[in-house]
Amino acid sequence: MKQFRTLFIALALTIGATAFTNAQSKVAHVATQELVETMPAYKDAMSQLEKLEKTYDAEIKDMLTEAQNTMQRYQSEAETVTEEENAKRASELQATERRIQEHSQRARQELQKKENDLIRPVIERARQAIQKVAREQGFDYVLDSTTGTGVILADGKDLMADVKAELGM
Repeated sequence: MKQFRTLFIALALTIGATAFTNAQSKVAHVATQELVETMPAYKDAMSQLEKLEKTYDAEIKDMLTEAQNTMQRYQSEAETVTEEENAKRASELQATERRIQEHSQRARQELQKKENDLIRPVIERARQAIQKVAREQGFDYVLDSTTGTGVILADGKDLMADVKAELGM
């Protein structure tokens, strides 16, 4: 009976250790931000956004210059026109200022929307490549090791080179 009990305990410990070993997950890491920023599609998207931003900046600068010139002209003519005309000009300048602010806000919104439209497919492509490589190599979890994401120590497998190869970079 004592031998049966010892055998039973040994068997239980062996099964428990095997189950514990099998229950451990394989974990890898990749710096997704670094990966995305090195992708050619990301660089193209950022180039397009930069051009669009410069266009909007030029439009706003032109509008401001025109408004300043008009204001200077109105100020130089202020003493030669009636009070009624000066009040009309002041409200015209205020309306122009509102239009410039609205245009600036609209430009920022359009830039943000365009950025989302251009960057989302790049991020999705990177995510799919990470997922494919992780599955092929048998990893259960992939942590984002980008600085500031909460991963303090990343001694596990770094998938960066494999994911870059999957993306053809």
